[in-house]
Amino acid sequence: MVKKAILFVNHHKKNAPDAAVKIQAELEKRGVQTVVFSFEGKPQNPPEGKWDVAFSLGGDGTVLYTARCLAPAGVPILPVNLGSLGFIAGVNMEDWLDVFLRYEKGEILPSRRYMFQISVERGQKIIMTNTCLNDAVISATGIAKLIKLDVRIDSNADGAVSGVSIGSYRCDGLIIATPTGSTAYSMAAGGPILDPEMEAVILNPICPFALSNRPFVLPSRQSLVITVAQEQRSGVLLTVDGQDTFNLESTDKVYIREAPWQTQLIFADRHAYYSALESKLFWSGDSHA
Repeated sequence: MVKKAILFVNHHKKNAPDAAVKIQAELEKRGVQTVVFSFEGKPQNPPEGKWDVAFSLGGDGTVLYTARCLAPAGVPILPVNLGSLGFIAGVNMEDWLDVFLRYEKGEILPSRRYMFQISVERGQKIIMTNTCLNDAVISATGIAKLIKLDVRIDSNADGAVSGVSIGSYRCDGLIIATPTGSTAYSMAAGGPILDPEMEAVILNPICPFALSNRPFVLPSRQSLVITVAQEQRSGVLLTVDGQDTFNLESTDKVYIREAPWQTQLIFADRHAYYSALESKLFWSGDSHA
């Protein structure tokens, strides 16, 4: 039984305030204590509390932010789409109540999505940690776009840099994507599309100097250690889910591991993902659809 809910409301979407008022009123009419967390631009920390369910009101970016905040606590997210057709925000405003009621009755099970846990080591100290649902991107920031990154598969549970080297990448950047993120930046950079409920890691170089550096799919149990090479002609930036950024320095190590939790997304129809693919990629053959 849902007793407490939180609404993440992205005011960048013009219809978000009205949608929040309607959803809050309907939930409270049904005895659900509801807190509204509204933001525009870069959000501040959401209010603390124990929630039975969360609503994401916006687009895919709003879902990504909500997931990073609430997935560690195991809070299911109902993603209400208030923008253009999205891959993650898969519930239309007119359908949210039906989806919520079916979830509350146990007729819908959340779609569980694999996430990364990310940490940056500098001088043998962890100086940054984060999680992501879509991707982590290591890229150049200066005019000279080419950077060099050394990538290893980490086979030790303690995070020691060992295991197997899978090469040094000279490229404009490196995308490390989850299956959910396979349809985002990675797809635009020529990466593969994966079913979002798979557990896997996509390693996709951006404009690699060597044509032999191709997209690579690894099992989810594999952890990656990416070292920023000693000499760089450009600044290097780590971007998480396209939203959080962190400046990297030479010899920094970025660890990409399976997170100990998953995002739970509430959808009416799991096949909505494939419908979004068909529409966005014109699989029907009609480019005006």
